[in-house]
Amino acid sequence: MMEYKIYDTVNRITTEEAERVADFLFIHLEKYGDPKQAIQKAIEYSAQENSGQGGYIFTLEEGKKLIGAVVINKTGMGEYIPENILVYIATHKSCRGKGIGKKLMQYAIENCKGDIALHVEKDNPAKFLYEKLGFTNPYLEMRLKR
Repeated sequence: MMEYKIYDTVNRITTEEAERVADFLFIHLEKYGDPKQAIQKAIEYSAQENSGQGGYIFTLEEGKKLIGAVVINKTGMGEYIPENILVYIATHKSCRGKGIGKKLMQYAIENCKGDIALHVEKDNPAKFLYEKLGFTNPYLEMRLKR
């Protein structure tokens, strides 16, 4: 049986669970991931209680096995950019192609207040899932790296 969990300012994530989610994302994001330290920063930001900061961490477990995780950070900038940015989503390698990612995304969308933005690499197969769920690409993102 699958069980969803939400961690936010009301349902606080423990240090141990944050580490478990970071390890899971580091392993299962594969080539679309970041260093574990960056993943931990996003999780720590989601756990903040400051006004305009914080976010959500959603997990999906089957038995005691973590099979999916999402990290969403609040931007604190509603009305002129989306209130939230989906930073990470991953499903367990053994669960891919079974609709788990779609279920997890739908759950996150239903339980997250405000608009959601995300960045996805053009060759990431998850791009098609995001489009099916209603995400659009109205802008060209440009960055200045220093």
